[in-house]
Amino acid sequence: MTAEAGLPDTLRDLPAWTPEPVELADLELILAGVYRPLTGFLGSYDTAMVTAGGRLADGTPWPVPVTLSVPKELTEHDRIVLQDPEGVPLAVLTVEERWQDPTSGDQRLAGPLEALRAPAHGPFHAMRRRPDEMEPADGPVLAVATRDFLHRRQLGQIRQVAERLGARVLLMPLLGGGHDESLVRALLAVRRELPDSLVVPVPLPGRDAGPDRDVFLRAHVAAAYGATHLLAEHDVEDVPIPIAVPEPWAYDADVEVWRPVARIEPDHVQAELSPERLGELLDAGEPVPDWFTPPAVAAELAVARPPKRSRGITVFFTGLSGSGKSTVARGLADALIERGGRTVTLLDGDVVRRMLSAGLTFSRSDRDLNIRRIGFVAAEITRHGGVAICAPIAPYAATRAEVRRMVRAHGDFILVHVATPLEECERRDRKGLYAKARAGQIPEFTGISDPYEEPDDADLTIDTSRLTPDEAVDRVLDVLTRGDWIRPA
Repeated sequence: MTAEAGLPDTLRDLPAWTPEPVELADLELILAGVYRPLTGFLGSYDTAMVTAGGRLADGTPWPVPVTLSVPKELTEHDRIVLQDPEGVPLAVLTVEERWQDPTSGDQRLAGPLEALRAPAHGPFHAMRRRPDEMEPADGPVLAVATRDFLHRRQLGQIRQVAERLGARVLLMPLLGGGHDESLVRALLAVRRELPDSLVVPVPLPGRDAGPDRDVFLRAHVAAAYGATHLLAEHDVEDVPIPIAVPEPWAYDADVEVWRPVARIEPDHVQAELSPERLGELLDAGEPVPDWFTPPAVAAELAVARPPKRSRGITVFFTGLSGSGKSTVARGLADALIERGGRTVTLLDGDVVRRMLSAGLTFSRSDRDLNIRRIGFVAAEITRHGGVAICAPIAPYAATRAEVRRMVRAHGDFILVHVATPLEECERRDRKGLYAKARAGQIPEFTGISDPYEEPDDADLTIDTSRLTPDEAVDRVLDVLTRGDWIRPA
């Protein structure tokens, strides 16, 4: 794909690419100057040095690799236009290095970026600011950079630390999770409990970098926005700004207030709701107690994690051709529709072949694309509280995992492995596909000339050579009932 015609003449014929979400967030932060001294995506040596020791090749401390993955065909170009998900050009990358990640095998490009325009995608964009758009503070600024909701304990700790430092509070919701909008709304709601506070959303998805490097990255981002201190649960050495670690707080059941643990009699300390218990309350649609969190936060928690019986869910069947997965999927859809209370969409058969898979071949890349298309539609159905039932072969574990991630960003995902033996599938062969594959008429046919990677993460495994269709459907319904996604019959 080439860049849009509205670009300068010198850029119109350049190839265009939309980075993945984490890379797109990195791009925005590089262009905004938040990631200084970085001016572009890192090369192989810098990446290796950061991964191994937390420093760039020149010795500058830096916590995480900031890299760009592209399809192999884009590695042939010297300049590339990077665009947002709507196709709006954001920057031009001048390629200084082409390299392959030794761990993932991904093709990567490195080099400096030239900004074309400010990003304007994503929710609450009007609230986002570049560091150079921030008004200089006339005193200390305590940054609270968080991906989590703030409850009464954290609010009390923030007030205490801010008062001790004489600081105003900079609330920085870190975007990139599955509940960005609710997180921002919840922080806006509690801002009134934090005098002289400001909310600035920042696109900074979580990474598997370890707690110390995560704190370092938050501190670097907070410093770029003018913060003088970062609130964090533990201190980290060599960070750009000091870490303010709050003293432990707990709920004093005697006087019914949150306060420092040191000021509470031991037998008056009431245990805080654990994340597991909070999740149970939300899953069941039960109220979150006021002593634990403000009502406005509880309301946003319920939006971010609706009760299971109204939460979107995808039931994803995988198995060989002829395994019976389509029969069971149709039976499940019928059973759920008969029970009522749920909007059910079946993504299987002629609809998928005609509307999503038209023009695709049996090649691995096309089969992966087909599964990703199904996954995208299922994720949208899940996001809107529906039940998506999918029944593709989905032979590759990596692609199934990608679909799981897409769906889990918006709701729940159940993987059902229909593990009917190949011999039985081939015996059924109602469409004659196995016979054609054995004769070499269908290349890369799963189970014959291409592998099927059996899932090791299935929530349920069934074998339709040992079960009737009704019995198989009942097994799936039992999982959904025990998980409280549907009411018992």
